[in-house]
Amino acid sequence: MKFLLSKKDIQGSYHMINHLHEGYEIHFISKTRDMIKQSYQYIQGKFLTTGKGNMTTYQKKVPDCNNQSLQHFVSNSPWKHQPVLNHIQRDVVEAIGDPINGSIHVDECCLPKQGKHSVGTAHQYCGRLGKIANCQVGVFLGYTKDSFRTLLDERLYLPQYWIKDKERRKKCGIPWHIRFKKKTQLAWEMIQHTQKQHIPFGWIGMDCLYGRDSWLRNKIDQHDMIFIVDIPHNLRVWLQKPTVGIPQRKEGRGRPPSRKQVLDGESFRVDELKDRVAESEWKHLFIRDSERCELWADMLFLRVYPCEEDGLPGKECWLIISRNSENKGVTYQYSNAPKQISKNQLAKMSGSRYWIERTFQDGTGIAGLKDHQVRSWTGWHHHMTMTMLAMLYLLLLTIELGKKADFLTVQDAKEILEVVMPKRHISQEEFVQMLFEKQKKRVSARQSHHRQHR
Repeated sequence: MKFLLSKKDIQGSYHMINHLHEGYEIHFISKTRDMIKQSYQYIQGKFLTTGKGNMTTYQKKVPDCNNQSLQHFVSNSPWKHQPVLNHIQRDVVEAIGDPINGSIHVDECCLPKQGKHSVGTAHQYCGRLGKIANCQVGVFLGYTKDSFRTLLDERLYLPQYWIKDKERRKKCGIPWHIRFKKKTQLAWEMIQHTQKQHIPFGWIGMDCLYGRDSWLRNKIDQHDMIFIVDIPHNLRVWLQKPTVGIPQRKEGRGRPPSRKQVLDGESFRVDELKDRVAESEWKHLFIRDSERCELWADMLFLRVYPCEEDGLPGKECWLIISRNSENKGVTYQYSNAPKQISKNQLAKMSGSRYWIERTFQDGTGIAGLKDHQVRSWTGWHHHMTMTMLAMLYLLLLTIELGKKADFLTVQDAKEILEVVMPKRHISQEEFVQMLFEKQKKRVSARQSHHRQHR
C-alpha cells in the first residue's frame, strides 16, 4: 500500500478545486447577470454538507451565502446547462477517456416526491422503491474506466399526460418544442450526443429496462457500436436460426397470411439454457476488483438469436449467463461483441455495470443528486448539471491525490474538502433570522396547500 499524502497535498486540494471552477466561470455569465459566485457556492454547499442538503443547509455552511440567491441561481437564472455538460464531457475524456477500456452506461434514477407540482412527477415505476410511486424519473449516461466513474449527461422523462397538459407545461417552464419520448429514445439521444462530442469508449452498458428493448439494441448495432446489456430471465432465444416466412393459408380459414412468422425452430427461455448445458462449458473468470478482494464468477457464453418484439429472430449475438460465486445469483446479458472476442474481455465488460451503480451511489450519497428544492424544468436541469460538475471535481481530485494514495476513494475526496474549505461562522442573530425565514416559508406553503384543497 502506498500512502505519501502530506498536509501540503491536502491544502492544495482546495486550490485545485478553485482552479477547476475558474475554467467553468464563463458558463455562468449572461448579458445581464454574473452568477459565478453563486455557482461556486452551490458546489461548495454540496461538499460541506453531510447528509441531506438543500438551500437552507447550504446557507448555514457556506460563507456569505444567501438562501434566496442560491434558489434563484438554480431555479431561474438564465445560464444554459448544455454548454456546461459539454465542458464536463470534454474534461472527463481528458481525464479517463479510453477507446478500448472506457465504457458508457445508460441507467435511470428515480426521485420519490410528496406533491404533484414538480416537473415530470407522476405515479410511475420507481426503481429505488421497487414499486409504482409518485416520483420523477431521470435517464442518465455515465462513463467508467476501471474503478473511475462519473455522470456525463441527463434527460428528464416526461409522461404523456405532462406533455398534453398545457397549464402544467407553462407553470413548470417546459419549452414548447419538447415532445413525448420513451426512455429508450432519450437514451439513444444521449448515445448519439457522445458521437458528436467524440467521446471514446469500447462498449455501452445498460440495465434490464433498456437492454430488453430490441429497438435500442438494433440502433446501437446499426451504428457499429458494441453493447452489453442486462436482460430479464424470461426472454426467449433460438440456438439455431429458425426458418422465417409467410405461412400458407389454411384451407377455408380467413384471408391469406401476409406477415412473416417463425415457421420452424425451437426457442428457449434464457433461464432454461443454464441447465441444458454441460458443466464443463462454464468458465471461471475474473470479473473485477472489489474493496475486499478479487471478484470471480462462473460464466457461460452462447451464440443465440434473440426473439425481437415482433416475434422474429434478431441478429446473432452473445448470451452471457453469470453465476456469482459470492451470492449465487444468476444474471443474463446480451452482447453484439464480435464472435472472436476473448471470454476474458467479455467478462470484464459484463462486470462494468457495477461501476455505474457505484456512480449513482456517489451522486445521491455524496454529491446531493436527489437533494433539491426545485419544481421547474430549468431548475431540474440546473441542479443535475451542478451535481455532475461536483462529481467531476471529486473524480479529478481522486485521480490527482490517488497518485500518492493507492486506495483513495471519492468519499475520501469529499471529506478532504469538508476539512479544507472555509465554513461559515453564524452569529446568534443570523441564526434567529434564518429560523424566521424558515417559519415564513412553512406558513406560506401551508396556506398554499389549503387554498389548493378548498
